[in-house]
Amino acid sequence: MNTITHHIQAFAVLAVLFGACNSSTPPEGTEEHHEEEGVTVVLDAAQFTLAGIELGKPELRAISGNVPVYGKLDSPPQNLVSISPTLGGFVRSTDLLEGLRVKKGQVLAVLEHPDIITLQQDYLENRSMLEMLRQDDERQQALAEGDVSAVRTRQEASSKYRVAQARDAALRERLKMIGIDAGTLTPATLRSTMNVYSPINGYVTEVAAHIGKFMGPESVLCRIVDTEHLHAELVVFERDVPKLRVGQKIRFTLANETTERTAKVYLIGRQIDTDRTIRVHGHLDDEDGELLPGMALNGVVELDSAQVWTVPTEAVVEIEGRSYVFAQEAHAGNVDQAHAEEEEHGHDHAEPEPAAKDQAYHFEGVEVRVGVSELGHTEVAAVKGVPLQDRVIVTQGAYSLLSVLQNSEEEGGHAH
Repeated sequence: MNTITHHIQAFAVLAVLFGACNSSTPPEGTEEHHEEEGVTVVLDAAQFTLAGIELGKPELRAISGNVPVYGKLDSPPQNLVSISPTLGGFVRSTDLLEGLRVKKGQVLAVLEHPDIITLQQDYLENRSMLEMLRQDDERQQALAEGDVSAVRTRQEASSKYRVAQARDAALRERLKMIGIDAGTLTPATLRSTMNVYSPINGYVTEVAAHIGKFMGPESVLCRIVDTEHLHAELVVFERDVPKLRVGQKIRFTLANETTERTAKVYLIGRQIDTDRTIRVHGHLDDEDGELLPGMALNGVVELDSAQVWTVPTEAVVEIEGRSYVFAQEAHAGNVDQAHAEEEEHGHDHAEPEPAAKDQAYHFEGVEVRVGVSELGHTEVAAVKGVPLQDRVIVTQGAYSLLSVLQNSEEEGGHAH
């Protein structure tokens, strides 16, 4: 059965040792002074795999001088459309479903109503009268020029013709609004239905129509949102408002997502809400049509950013009130020598080679100074010794190693 060994001390300059190295007991009242020892954990290959250890190196990131923000993705008003029929009617057919992708000009629903026929009838009747009134106006004009007809009669004929022209133009526009081309309309092409078209590309977010339902001009048949141009609606606390400027960089992550996205401050609100916050509008640097309005986000607005060395926040653990990061000891006796040399020469590859059954992995707890934390990363620097950026560290599974230390301490220094 393999043994996990560790050496852990209370990290004090003065400590009392109770015969850990031999069976003799120091004389009463005698204190032995030792230099502070490090924290070391040794795992065999099976334990290494079971602990889910992942290795990597610190990364340079801009992480200082930031304002924390939260909020959601939203769509600008011009990209959110409520669809209502121009003329009331009963829904004859529709294929609308929430989440359906639609294109500009696509038929959303077909409505049917007698008023649709009446509108076409009014246009055709007025069109017929318009031709007759035009001819009468021209005749009265000729008679008036020859002093054969009274001026009043000429004015009346001209007035009736202009009224018919105005009515013709109005009826043409009304037909256009319901998708009927007045130029091709004849008594033989009259119809009782009209199509409702999508004015934009986007996704259907709400559907209120179903077959047989009457939808009037005041009814919302469906709603469509264009997700191609979403923006970040951020909430910023009042105390941070003076730090904000248009054009500042925003870094954020969405809920259940680790990918970092960026945006720029576009507008800063001028009204403080009752919770002492303001709204900030940010434009995304890389638009993504797969994103949806309402997605929650957390992030920061960069102020005076500086590049610092960082590790994943979960890589930092606390031991007796101090912060530590576990680094792999490449010089340990039974670690794969090829891997040790690779680390010694600074190769980026941090994953160990397939382990032999008796291979061991040695990890040293390196005390670090902790700086600012944001978006899952924390600024760190080694308190002493080799700079942390030159070492291979545990980026995932640090708490598993911490559990090994705690269990070993309870069992008197060894775990089997």
